[in-house]
Amino acid sequence: MRIRVSHEIIHRFVPPARTVNQILRLTPLSFDSQYVLRWRIDVDADGALRETEDGHGNAVASYSHHGLIERLAVSAAGEVETSDAAGVVRGAVERLPAEMYLRESPLAHVNGALRDFAAEAAKGAADPLDSMHRLMTALNETIAFHPDEKDAAGSPVEAFALTRGRARDFAHIFIACARFLGVPARFVSGYRVAGEESEKAGAHEWAEAHVPALGWVAFDATAPICPDERYIRVAVGFDGQDGAMTRSAHSGGEEKIETAIRVEQAGAQSQA
Repeated sequence: MRIRVSHEIIHRFVPPARTVNQILRLTPLSFDSQYVLRWRIDVDADGALRETEDGHGNAVASYSHHGLIERLAVSAAGEVETSDAAGVVRGAVERLPAEMYLRESPLAHVNGALRDFAAEAAKGAADPLDSMHRLMTALNETIAFHPDEKDAAGSPVEAFALTRGRARDFAHIFIACARFLGVPARFVSGYRVAGEESEKAGAHEWAEAHVPALGWVAFDATAPICPDERYIRVAVGFDGQDGAMTRSAHSGGEEKIETAIRVEQAGAQSQA
């Protein structure tokens, strides 16, 4: 599937900000089931834009502006060719051993309720892959997906207690439970073309777990499916803190952010 993406983020500062610093993980990378045909990042204000790679192997653009600024627009756009690999990620850049993703991280940790949930979900599983599929299904059946949730949970523990959450909450709960079960897991941010009527096109977040023989396998408990050709994988991290596509900091001024994202199959119309 050929997928076209247009992602624009407009920052407005009142009064003007004195400095702005951003970390942009907005560039997808190619691997066996994902090939980047073209991609471009633009920032409409003068400043220093530096392209690097972080510890997870993500492509990172760091931007900084010093001096008064009222408005800043960041855009990412391009086309990606994808194929269905049943969620298996092969040929991707790996900078860290899988075992590193067993460690607890700030946004993905468990309490007694999540330990009990994970143990019950994986009961009777034939192998780690089966346990992850069971965990994904149980999570989907237990938590209500609210993509536009305004009162966002601050942790997987809170989201689980509320029994509702956004895609980010589903990913964090899955990651925390997988790690408790001894399976390395990590956070993924990216884009998705709309599928079922209830699914919106746009930015999305899910998880990956590392299982024997297959390696990293993607799981989207909001669906629940192993991501297919409708997904574009952009960045990974221990959780949503270092796996988010954008992070911004500024000094002075109140910030308002407007985001417009279009994700569509070539020749089709699908918007978020």
